[in-house]
Amino acid sequence: MGRVLVVTVFSFPNPVDEVAARTVAAGVVTLSVAYLVTGWFPLLAVLGYGFVARVASGPRFSPLGLFATRVVAPRLRSASRLVPGPPKRFAQGIGVVVSVSALIAHLLGAGSVATVLVGMLVIAAGLEAIVGFCLGCRIFAGLMRLGVIPDEVCADCADITRRLEERSASPVS
Repeated sequence: MGRVLVVTVFSFPNPVDEVAARTVAAGVVTLSVAYLVTGWFPLLAVLGYGFVARVASGPRFSPLGLFATRVVAPRLRSASRLVPGPPKRFAQGIGVVVSVSALIAHLLGAGSVATVLVGMLVIAAGLEAIVGFCLGCRIFAGLMRLGVIPDEVCADCADITRRLEERSASPVS
């Protein structure tokens, strides 16, 4: 019984609502820019926690994730588009590495390193939020093509024809 709880608590949604993902990215941009303007350390802690929480369990323990999935996405259902979860989780994982590295750099007094890393977050999250281009998802796709990430990790990613068939079969609204 305990194992079922772990699987449920520490699971990532698949598929993911792209509206929610883009909303989270907009929040990351906002927090990142706020840090770049103020240099206020707690903002880095919030960024790092958010990425770790989203990688571990999707939006369940992430304030930005909860806001995106429970407030924004339901109000924009008509714009909703489901996309595979594994590439989004991979992208969040990159966010963990970058944000936690920025946090550590700040703590070690390497403010310029933290600034560069947070600037990278602004660029990547900005691309996702503004134009829907997920840099981490593109890296994930490239690693799948190279065979570094096995097809079983994301069956939908490995066989895009299945998604295209589902899209063409569904009525256009």
